[in-house]
Amino acid sequence: MDLHVIYTRSDRILLSRRRYESWRQIQDEIADYVTSLGPWSPEDTVAYLGYEHLGLDPSAAEQVATLLASTDPIIELKFGLSA
Repeated sequence: MDLHVIYTRSDRILLSRRRYESWRQIQDEIADYVTSLGPWSPEDTVAYLGYEHLGLDPSAAEQVATLLASTDPIIELKFGLSA
């Protein structure tokens, strides 16, 4: 299963397992779409998120696993509170 990382104007980062023909299809679906990356394997997605977004809480691996185990096609990534 391939995943997309989707960035929005409202500073949300979404993770999607939907199959998209192009970024334009994602833009049509996500109202405040800015850009997206992928499609990537779950392993590549975890590696990218773990490197680029150190504040993820739960970890990138846990959030990807949650999406893969869920019936939801898209989740919003969660970040820990800054100290």
